[in-house]
Amino acid sequence: MHGTHTRETTCDVVVAGSGAGALAGALSTAAAGLDTLVLERTEVVGGTSAYSGASVWLPGSRVQQRAGIDDSTASARTYLEALLGDRERARREAFLGSAPEVVEALESHPALAFEWQAFPEYFDLPGRLGSGRSLMPLDLPPGDLGDLLPLVRPEVGRDRGGLGHAEGPLTGGRALIGRLLKAFTETGSGTVRTGTRVTGLVVEDGRVTGVRASTSEGAVRVHARRGVLLAGGGFEGDADLRAEHGVAGSAAWTMAPAGANTGDLIRAATEVGAGTEIMDQAWWCPGLRMADGSAAFTLGFRGGLAVDADGLRFANESQPYDRMGRAMAEQPGRIPAFWVFDGRFAGGPPAISLPGATAEEHLERGSLVRAGSLAGLAEELGLAPHALERTVERFNAFAARGRDDDFGRGEDVYDRFFADPSHGTPNPCLVPVDRPPYFAARLVLSDLGTKGGLRTDTEGRVLDRGGAPLPGLYAAGNTSASFTGGHYPAPGVPIGSAMVFAHRAALDMARH
Repeated sequence: MHGTHTRETTCDVVVAGSGAGALAGALSTAAAGLDTLVLERTEVVGGTSAYSGASVWLPGSRVQQRAGIDDSTASARTYLEALLGDRERARREAFLGSAPEVVEALESHPALAFEWQAFPEYFDLPGRLGSGRSLMPLDLPPGDLGDLLPLVRPEVGRDRGGLGHAEGPLTGGRALIGRLLKAFTETGSGTVRTGTRVTGLVVEDGRVTGVRASTSEGAVRVHARRGVLLAGGGFEGDADLRAEHGVAGSAAWTMAPAGANTGDLIRAATEVGAGTEIMDQAWWCPGLRMADGSAAFTLGFRGGLAVDADGLRFANESQPYDRMGRAMAEQPGRIPAFWVFDGRFAGGPPAISLPGATAEEHLERGSLVRAGSLAGLAEELGLAPHALERTVERFNAFAARGRDDDFGRGEDVYDRFFADPSHGTPNPCLVPVDRPPYFAARLVLSDLGTKGGLRTDTEGRVLDRGGAPLPGLYAAGNTSASFTGGHYPAPGVPIGSAMVFAHRAALDMARH
């Protein structure tokens, strides 16, 4: 219906957003028998979670126990304490206390199943597990979703190209979203509406009682008897908000789906008095700059080296991606950086890049440069040729000795996790760059989302600027400020923490 008429509807719980945190919270309220309505701004569900590898950091759960992993809540506490100190101790304890419970609750639904997968944690600190604590969803046959399959966002490359799902099972983030969506709809208490953009909150007698939204058919007002959960991502896709808060990188380079994650929910909450914090922070990562100006999330460098505009290395290229991203962000002149590798990797850039492409595809699109010599490559990139040659010469000497005297590449278990020992070098993370032709890609500062947002408490309740809860309003995921502050402790922390605090919010709504 068009025009000025506003349609009205009522439910128990409104969940704004449809990533892993949002759907986990929605599943928890629906499983408790609450009539739950999920509102998704775009036409498909999953958000950035659908693009992810779907690592989920939920320490001490029965999934690790099934795999025989020496994990516990106590060791995870030791690790986070060593990394974060006194920061957000209450929310940290809430996260650790609920993580095993969340896994048990999720796996109580037939549609949800997880397995442990090795993936090292990011800091060499007490309590760290070298093999990691990450869980992964089992692959999902598309037939198990039936009519729900078109609702799940495709993997990033196909989604950016306007394509649907490829043949074969749904893996990674698509499997996680598909399984959560299936479990949610099978409760009988859950409904999903796509193409519905939340534009504001309804407040009555000091309590948030619903949302205002826009659709292609006109305005909608949804009344929520128990509460509203905001879990629709951060503001990574909004250039103005990024500039206002000094978030390094660019809206063009974020991994958020196009047209999503522009801070609508954060704006709506601040308009009714919500407080915010750590608004300058993001979950950063290097991004291979594509010809259309977007970026491809890049991690697991197993060859080559990265140099800045002066042709100099500036970091351990094999370190965790957020730490590499932060090294890039320290000096604006490092963006773009240049990832240089040689002919032994002619089949494509030696790393995991999402979306991926072969060397020839990159060359055709202009996202990769090739030359017969380092001097020629430097000329193509606008670098001083002798500076690049000296840097590569020094790097090759490190490779011959097996020790990176500048940045310690290959000394940490995370560095070695992605290394390829088949090159026969003393240190598998240090492979010489000495076989023409030579290649280079431009690296920009990408992100998996902003991590600053609404202030929340241990139950996911949104706090006002004075620190008091705003009745009826909850937030999780990147719509809320992460309890990890300026650190990215381990693979799967963004999704794991989103799930936990959405679940805790759901329990609080069910109690009240």
